[in-house]
Amino acid sequence: MKEILNHLTAYKSLDRSLAKEVLINLANGAYNNSQIAAFLTVFTMRSVTVEELSGFKDAMLELCIQVPLEGYDVIDLCGTGGDSKDSFNISTLSSFVVAGAGQNVAKHGNYGVSSICGSSNLMNHFGYEFTNDRDQLLRNLDQAGICFLHAPLFHPAMKNVAPIRKELGVKTFFNMLGPMVNPSQPKNQLVGVFSLELARLYGYIYQQTTKRYSIIHSLDGYDEISLTGPFKWITNEQESLVYPEDLGMSQVQPEDLAGGTTVEEAAEIFWKVLNGQGTTAQNKVVIANSGLALKCARPQLSKKEALDQARESLLAGKALASFKALIESKTTTV
Repeated sequence: MKEILNHLTAYKSLDRSLAKEVLINLANGAYNNSQIAAFLTVFTMRSVTVEELSGFKDAMLELCIQVPLEGYDVIDLCGTGGDSKDSFNISTLSSFVVAGAGQNVAKHGNYGVSSICGSSNLMNHFGYEFTNDRDQLLRNLDQAGICFLHAPLFHPAMKNVAPIRKELGVKTFFNMLGPMVNPSQPKNQLVGVFSLELARLYGYIYQQTTKRYSIIHSLDGYDEISLTGPFKWITNEQESLVYPEDLGMSQVQPEDLAGGTTVEEAAEIFWKVLNGQGTTAQNKVVIANSGLALKCARPQLSKKEALDQARESLLAGKALASFKALIESKTTTV
């Protein structure tokens, strides 16, 4: 690792194969905690390259427990996190809205690192039992239209990195990787990213795949459609700048998206929105993200049709029914 750190601090980058090799060594315990922290810190001080990010992705997918979900045509709605906005759990709520609209979802999630409440904190709060048993995950899809993939169960090789990430408390390249390393490798994906630069990186990498994708970045920094201003929308077909009014919605204020200061407060907001008691702003933001996810998975839909399906799922209680079905499902022992 000493040679790698010297290489990086001399303003040089890693090629794809070396990036993969380093991350595999890191996961296998070849480096001490100080070396790992130093390695992570390098990428908080300069941009990660396409080659580096691709190599890290390759390593994570090689090391993970994969769960193929053939025949379910799943989509993942996942943000990178790391936008420091502390908004409510928009992508998690949107996942249930999409499932309620009849589109299968394989939601990849984790505990919050740079945020108060990640999707796994939320699911844990409501009593969901994490599992990596494929048969149970398939039952979840059959019963609820959604399964939840708690990242640590599928990426056990990363367990020695997790406490270091937590101690650092800032976004690292693992935030950038999260959506890319869903162990089910979904064919469809709505990805929210915290910077325009990362949106372009994702676009370049996803162009090399067969995935249908929508990459979202709000220009004021949110890793989701915030409706606080325009957002960049990158798909297989186009790159465009979208304003709230283009979705038939009015702009909201940042304070409308506050996610609370504890897991309990975040869970209360989540539950109110899911039960149709969310504020107008909260509902609009969830519908916007859900609608574009449905548009991604069902390209034959117009934007209006996709947004209408999302609105019906949320306001008619279909999303709530999907959530209840998942929470009430019995899991096998991991």
